[in-house]
Amino acid sequence: MTEEKPRPAHAVPPENAAGGAVEGAAPPAADAGAAGSGGGVAVAEPFTPVLVGPVPKSAVVPMVAGVLPAVAVAGVVTATLVPLDRPGIGWLLAALVVTALIVVVDRRARAEKTTRRASVAWAALALALVAVGAVRASEWLFGLCVVAALVAGSLAVVGPRSVNSALYDALAVPLEAFHAIPWVARGLRGRGTQRGRVLGAALGAAAVLAVFLPLLTSADATFAHFVGALVPDLRADSAVQWGFLFCAGTFGTAGAYYVLAAPPRRATDGNRKAQGDSLLWTVPLATLVALFAAYVVVRIVELFGGTDYVLRTGGLTSAEYARGGFWQLCACTALTLGIIALALRWAPRETAAERLRQRVLLGALAALSLVLVVSALSRMWTYQQAYGFTVLRLLVEVCELWLGCVFLLVGAALVTLCSSWLPRAAIATAAGALLALAVANPEALIAGANLDRAQHGKSLDLAYLRGFSTDIFPVVAERLPDADCVLGPMLLRLDDDSWPGWNLSRARALDVELPPPGHC
Repeated sequence: MTEEKPRPAHAVPPENAAGGAVEGAAPPAADAGAAGSGGGVAVAEPFTPVLVGPVPKSAVVPMVAGVLPAVAVAGVVTATLVPLDRPGIGWLLAALVVTALIVVVDRRARAEKTTRRASVAWAALALALVAVGAVRASEWLFGLCVVAALVAGSLAVVGPRSVNSALYDALAVPLEAFHAIPWVARGLRGRGTQRGRVLGAALGAAAVLAVFLPLLTSADATFAHFVGALVPDLRADSAVQWGFLFCAGTFGTAGAYYVLAAPPRRATDGNRKAQGDSLLWTVPLATLVALFAAYVVVRIVELFGGTDYVLRTGGLTSAEYARGGFWQLCACTALTLGIIALALRWAPRETAAERLRQRVLLGALAALSLVLVVSALSRMWTYQQAYGFTVLRLLVEVCELWLGCVFLLVGAALVTLCSSWLPRAAIATAAGALLALAVANPEALIAGANLDRAQHGKSLDLAYLRGFSTDIFPVVAERLPDADCVLGPMLLRLDDDSWPGWNLSRARALDVELPPPGHC
């Protein structure tokens, strides 16, 4: 006799998760969660939001049919198509294939075939972020887009808000990829007679490739070049890269399937219970509001007195005033956002007076924080006009604009005092800001702004422009007389891309006609 253990409350029974088709599931005697007709007793858990929520053991999570072949295909496609060292169209193609694999297997497994609109929106946002690599050549921009795409993809897989924190929901897929390793191993061991069928099918496919692929590649040079771009190099560094991408694609997809097979328990707004004394929240918030109000009054005086008045009274140079004040104001806005988040989550609001007090104090704090955002942006703009535009300065400006959007979302949340949607809305606005930045072509904007300064007698750092990507080619070629001094070294750095590494920006750069070389 084996002792029956209760299944975790949020684990999905095999008959619900797989629609009857379970692959690699352990027999009833070995799978404690599957013992009995009901699959164990689900015990309700108290609402305790945590950073990383309770994860069901892999032994009680059913593996639906198609998971193992899908994760293998995802690994091969990722390793074959993704150009790890640069942005390229291969990233988007691999993301499309992996998304299709996840959707097809998941829809086959679920009894209900409806698709949640929120999950579709997050998936579309993730694909749009990955698609930036097919258009822009800026590596730092695409790196940020890939991170944002992973977060959006994780939220698409998790689905509705769970009882865990927004941090867990945003990182659920990479976190569960580690738990999916023993899950996949258990599925491989439990396949039994299917193991020989899979091996036979793989050998048959290999035999077909071995016979027909050499014939077709020798018959057409274009097709041979196409295939050659997909065949992994036998060098040690290329083999390591191929293995890394294969593991990332395999276990990343397995993590998504693992979350779908045993989704975290959904959260409800009724679970929220405020804690703490009203006075302990009111006095600090009122103090912060008064402090910010005093700062706003001083800023109004500055507007009438002018910059010269500020520099005389503060004893600062123009650079010290603009640069130093910006970072302090950034810290204030970030800290204030954290305080507002804590107040929305834990401040008491059982009575009408407490709800009114929270709306007034947090609303005033959000409005005054917008003034801090505007003040910080004005200081950074002044500093850039004097000392030039850079990627870092542009990024912190975009971050400040995003904080301003979040404070507007906070104001909207105060209308109903329901903030459960706020974290995901903040993530969505951050991803949207990245997409807007990619559409605007940030490196071209920076290069154009610095060229405008040069036309007004300011210095131009050509060495800094040479460190940019081919995104700046159209602007520099049109507006800089000695464009070859900047763009020529970039052309020499361009490698002969295989087709998965094709990028629109680099392709257009090869077609730009440069002026005759000048004196660099």
